[in-house]
Amino acid sequence: MNTIILAIESSCDDTSAAIIQNGAVLSNCVANQEAHRLYGGVVPEVASRAHQANIVPVVDVAIQKAGVRKEDITAVAFTRGPGLMGSLLVGTSFAKAYALAFDLPLIEVNHMHAHVLAHFAEEPKPAFPFLCLTVSGGHTQIVLVRDYLDMEIIGETLDDAAGEAFDKTGKILNLGYPAGPLIDQYARLGQPRFPFPEPAIAGYNFSFSGLKTSILYFLKKEMAANPGFIEQNLNDICASVQISIVTILLKKLRKAARETGIREIAIAGGVSANSGLRQALQEMGDREGWNTYIPAFQYCTDNAGMIGVAAYYKYLKGEFCGQDAVPFAR
Repeated sequence: MNTIILAIESSCDDTSAAIIQNGAVLSNCVANQEAHRLYGGVVPEVASRAHQANIVPVVDVAIQKAGVRKEDITAVAFTRGPGLMGSLLVGTSFAKAYALAFDLPLIEVNHMHAHVLAHFAEEPKPAFPFLCLTVSGGHTQIVLVRDYLDMEIIGETLDDAAGEAFDKTGKILNLGYPAGPLIDQYARLGQPRFPFPEPAIAGYNFSFSGLKTSILYFLKKEMAANPGFIEQNLNDICASVQISIVTILLKKLRKAARETGIREIAIAGGVSANSGLRQALQEMGDREGWNTYIPAFQYCTDNAGMIGVAAYYKYLKGEFCGQDAVPFAR
């Protein structure tokens, strides 16, 4: 059976479409929204309007790049949530209309599940069961993955996500948006010589609100004594913040791996593109005897390729949704 899925991703500020054939990604196209840089963060209304302008040309390009015809598509998948409601509505409405027009089944996909299943877009692929540290701007989770559609969140943030800690620190440092990649860039040039406290949270859960506050107070104190402190120490500040976040993440992941006995370990989500996290995971994996899996950069950030891969396994199980499906924000 030849299965060709058109996948739509519009959870935040990237409009993406992909074509997946029998689980393999044929095309994965993304239209970014540069306008948000002016505001230092994503503006929901601006994002949803941009999705409306981008979605038709992005789908067209995805189909052309994949070398398939519209008539070849056998199902339509879309991100149902979590995400920004206005952005999700654009993608959901387009997917429902496309499926209705061509009389195709619809597949709704959880955005966070898709980040985990991005590991099955290409080799090497983790074996079940595995642990996946899923880290993004809005979520930080440790997920026990027993099968493609059998996942359990065993740890998550109690307040702010790791990606938000990067972004808020970048705003304090006046780095612009998105701050995460910039902090990563400067951190490579610096030394982590400014210590920040680690939260004492039981189990596998995380907390980053205290770290954000500690960074803010530290910088205010140093700036009061030396107004040029940030400019003079930017690389070292970024290195210190990055190592603090990475250390918090990996200590919890190591705890979960040791206590479950699982040695198949993966990371996913936008923050998994961070070079410090990728390197630290590999080093910890070597010490702990793990098989580690890090997705290609195109599958770290929001993209429809991962949505299509997740949808393929739902297609095989016959897990379709109706035209009454509505998005959810969280």
